Amino acid sequence: MTLRFAYNTNGAANHRLHDAVAVIADAGYDGIALTLDIHHLDPMEEGWIARTEALARDLHARHLGCVIETGARFLLDPRRKHEPTLLTPSADGRARRVSFLRRATDIAAMLRAEAVSFWAGVPASGVDRGEAGLWLKDGVAQVVEHAASRGIVAALEPEPGMLVETVDDWATLRAHVPGLKLALDLGHLLVTGEREPPAAVHEFAPHLGTIAIEDMRRGDHTHLPFGEGDMDIPACLDALEGIRFAGLVCVELSRESHRADRMIPASIKWLRSCRERRSAA
Repeated sequence: MTLRFAYNTNGAANHRLHDAVAVIADAGYDGIALTLDIHHLDPMEEGWIARTEALARDLHARHLGCVIETGARFLLDPRRKHEPTLLTPSADGRARRVSFLRRATDIAAMLRAEAVSFWAGVPASGVDRGEAGLWLKDGVAQVVEHAASRGIVAALEPEPGMLVETVDDWATLRAHVPGLKLALDLGHLLVTGEREPPAAVHEFAPHLGTIAIEDMRRGDHTHLPFGEGDMDIPACLDALEGIRFAGLVCVELSRESHRADRMIPASIKWLRSCRERRSAA
């Protein structure tokens, strides 16, 4: 089979969204991973519906698929990175995060996106992890219920340092929220050391909602261009082909916006060369 690749717009933060979509399409990708942000379809700003409709037309015209990402740093609070989360002690804060994730799901439905990816958050100092876990279950259940009503896959991404940090943490949470899918960032597995990425692809194949890929060094949560870290990218691609993964495989290089004009085409060229070498072997 042929894998389908997307590029995350958080790696094109210095481009207007329309321009980023054009660059990604022209490079030959099959879709975009759209990180909703202040400069890329701000979901909290008046006029978001019209902008979403315009983007839907653009994606359709370019035959691009889409995944929605919700990891913008200061979208909800200009003074506190990633806050509020599903673990914020304030009930109002947690409700704001749920409301945002519902809005992201509505946008996903308008764009016919394959999934909405989100994460748990980091418990504040002094917060009991057991209590934070209860808040998380409640918030995730609300998000999954709303996503199901809109026909959208809700996928939670384990993030190093967060309450749901590993795929095992995700599995524990899913036992309480059966409709939850896994947003698997293959590089994160090298950071936590919990699994080899190809093995995790096979183990969690029935639960995968979306995939992110990049290079990464073991134990270091820095998203790197392909060829600069310890990831066995060809083996990861083999694993995804082996399970016949049909969703978008999303390149996430959030630190590369300053050279996105080069990194966007270089990344897909690198991925395609991996497949060509495998086919020729």
